Amino acid sequence: MPTPSRNLSQSISRKNKKATKSVAGSGVPKGWPLEVTYIRAPIYSKALSTDLNAPNSTGSTSTLSSTISLPLGPSQVVRIGAISDPSHPANGQHGLFAVRHLAPDSLILPYLGFVHGKEDADSNSDYDLSLDRDLGIGVDATKFGNEARFINDYRGVSPAGPNAEFREMWVDTGNGKSEKIMGVYVLSAGRSGKRSKGIAKSEEILVSYGKGFWSERRKDQE
Repeated sequence: MPTPSRNLSQSISRKNKKATKSVAGSGVPKGWPLEVTYIRAPIYSKALSTDLNAPNSTGSTSTLSSTISLPLGPSQVVRIGAISDPSHPANGQHGLFAVRHLAPDSLILPYLGFVHGKEDADSNSDYDLSLDRDLGIGVDATKFGNEARFINDYRGVSPAGPNAEFREMWVDTGNGKSEKIMGVYVLSAGRSGKRSKGIAKSEEILVSYGKGFWSERRKDQE
């Protein structure tokens, strides 16, 4: 297990304290499960030895233009909703729905959770999203997360495919630095403009988990 440097350990500790304070400081979204801690900033594994911070001056123009500040409270553009459609793969569970119209290419919300390396990854998690494949870093929303953990896969729900996707994004951490996380974005309209309507109010937000996710789940069931 890698040992983080002293400076990185202190940085992670400060971030974790900040996230914990934000949880205690205000409410959680309606429908939030009691067994999961609602967070407004990533929680970092103490085993991480890689600093995900980078000076803004070294970023590309596209990276810097997407640098944002994390939201201070529950999202105002989505809601967690119970699913009661027998034909829905997640029937009896929950999904994430738009509270208002969401335009193509717009950021819906960040995907927050427990940022970890290969050493402390949970192979049984259904909420683990890759953050950096080369470094083996992921973000797992099993025990810590925000509303993004409720986004379902489009398969079996929408014949037209997903209406949102995961993209790398950067958040402002102060002192001239930004940090890479994953965000959920409305799909672009595309060259033909067939997705120019974006996501309508009350529509379920759906992404593609990827074929790899489902192939692994089939292996587990064999």
